Amino acid sequence: MAIKVGQYVHHVKYGNGIIVERDDDRTTVDFDTAGVRKFVTAMAFFEAAEGEAPKKKRSVRRPKAQSLASSGDVGTPVVVS
Repeated sequence: MAIKVGQYVHHVKYGNGIIVERDDDRTTVDFDTAGVRKFVTAMAFFEAAEGEAPKKKRSVRRPKAQSLASSGDVGTPVVVS
C-alpha cells in the first residue's frame, strides 16, 4: 500500500494516526493516543483506517515566566515585619 502524508492509518500496536512525514528512510505518524512515533519506512506496516481523524485540540501557549534576573529584583533586600 502506498501511504501518503496526511493519510489516516491504523497500526496494530499504536492504533490510529495520521502520517505526518514520510521519506525513503523514515515515516513519522502522530497517533491519536500514543503520540508521535517514527518508523523505518521499509519495515513499517499500516492499514488505511476507517473514518476521519479526530480534531486535535491546539495547545494553549502560556507566556514565559519572568525570571528573577530579568525583573531587576535580584539583590534587593526584603523587609519582613
